[in-house]
Amino acid sequence: MAEASLPEGELFIVDVAVSDSTARPKVTVLADGEQGITIDQCATLSRRISKKIEEAFGEELSYTIEVSSPGVDFPLTQPQQFKRHTGRSLKVKLQDGTEKTGKLEEVTDTGLNLAEEVKQKGKKVTYVPVQIPFGDIVKANVVISFK
Repeated sequence: MAEASLPEGELFIVDVAVSDSTARPKVTVLADGEQGITIDQCATLSRRISKKIEEAFGEELSYTIEVSSPGVDFPLTQPQQFKRHTGRSLKVKLQDGTEKTGKLEEVTDTGLNLAEEVKQKGKKVTYVPVQIPFGDIVKANVVISFK
């Protein structure tokens, strides 16, 4: 229902969660766009999803709906999200348990090209190009720098 409520080509769904509450379940929809998502777009999407829920389950269904953008601490999960963060620093946890941190250079159809930070003896840092397939990624977050 969330996907069907999107304006064509502007936004994409990042995550949908429904709480376990039987009294008044909460539907949380995280959406994003290549240029981000505005409050007005969140409101419009919320109204469209609510209408679809009412059409499917009737108006007597009691629920709460929340539509927002994923916060900076929310992991990147969609290729479109990675594209928007090209040039930023990422921390990527892989299937084998290793982590790689570096600048996102490029997003391809199959994965990421990252300039991985490799610390040498002392304080010298070098950058090594690394290709990471999407299937190898367990979690990826933007690294926030306050420098």
